[in-house]
Amino acid sequence: MANLKNVTKKTKAQAMGLHSEVLTGRTQQKFFNPDEAENFYYFGTYDVDFNKRTDLDVKNMTAAEANKELDNLMSQGYGTIVIKNPQGKHSLGVGILNKLNLIFEGSLGYFGMGSSDGPIVRINGRVGWSCAENLMAGKVVIEKNAGSCFGAAIRGGDLICKGSVGARTGIDMKGGTIIIGGDAGAFTGFMMQRGRIIILGDVGINLGDSMYDGTIFVGGEIGSYGSDAVDSELTQSDQDWLRRKLRVAEIGENFDVSKMKKIVAGKKLWNYDNLEPAEKKGAI
Repeated sequence: MANLKNVTKKTKAQAMGLHSEVLTGRTQQKFFNPDEAENFYYFGTYDVDFNKRTDLDVKNMTAAEANKELDNLMSQGYGTIVIKNPQGKHSLGVGILNKLNLIFEGSLGYFGMGSSDGPIVRINGRVGWSCAENLMAGKVVIEKNAGSCFGAAIRGGDLICKGSVGARTGIDMKGGTIIIGGDAGAFTGFMMQRGRIIILGDVGINLGDSMYDGTIFVGGEIGSYGSDAVDSELTQSDQDWLRRKLRVAEIGENFDVSKMKKIVAGKKLWNYDNLEPAEKKGAI
C-alpha cells in the first residue's frame, strides 16, 4: 500500500496560490470619509428649519399630488407642515426620509406614513390598515384608534396609538417600539423578530404567535397565547424602562407597570426543521 502520510490534499484556494500570496501596500478598503458628510444622508433629502411652518390643504388633491407637494415644501426648507383635510385618503405621507414635524388635522386611510425614516408625526384622528408600515426611525402618534396590521414590519422608531388597534399589530416587527393605550386585536406580535410592544389594555387571541424574538408587555387580559409565546419575569429594569417610555410617549402617566405581564419567545420554533415529528406537534 502506498504511503499516504506525506501526501497533502490541496484545497481549491491553495491550488490557486491564495495561501502563499504576499500582500503589499494598503490592505484595508476605505468605505467612508467623515469629511464627505453628504454620503451619510439619503439622496434627495433636504435641510429644513423646524421654525419655518406652513399649511397644506389636500382636500382636492389625490394622494400622489399631496405627497409630491409635501416633498416640494420640504425642498423649500419648511420643517413644520400641517396637513389639512386629509379626509381618510390612503397612502399619505409615505416614503419621507427627512427630519420633519408633520401634523395631520384629521384621519388617514390605509398605509399612512409607510416606509418613513426620521419624521415626527402627529395624527389628530384615526388611521386605517398598516399605518407606519416599515417605519425605520422617528415618531408617529395617533390620537384615536388604528386599524389592523398597525406597525407591520417596522424596524425602528416609536409608533404610538392612544386608542385601540386591530388585529396583527406588529406583524413581522423587526425593531422599534409600539405603544397602545387601549386594546389590541388577535395575533398581535405575530412572527415578530425584534422590538417591543406595550399594550395597556386587553389583547385578543394568539398573542405573539410564532414570535422569533422581541418582548410584549400587556397591562390587561390576554385572550390566549400563540405558538411559542411564553411568560417571562418582569424585572425592575423592565419597569424602569416602561415608566420612561410611557412618560416620553405622553400616555399611561399613572399606569401601574408593576402589574404588567411580560411575554417572550419560548424559542422552540428556532430550529423547527430539525425537530422530531412529535416535537413539532408540541411546538405548534
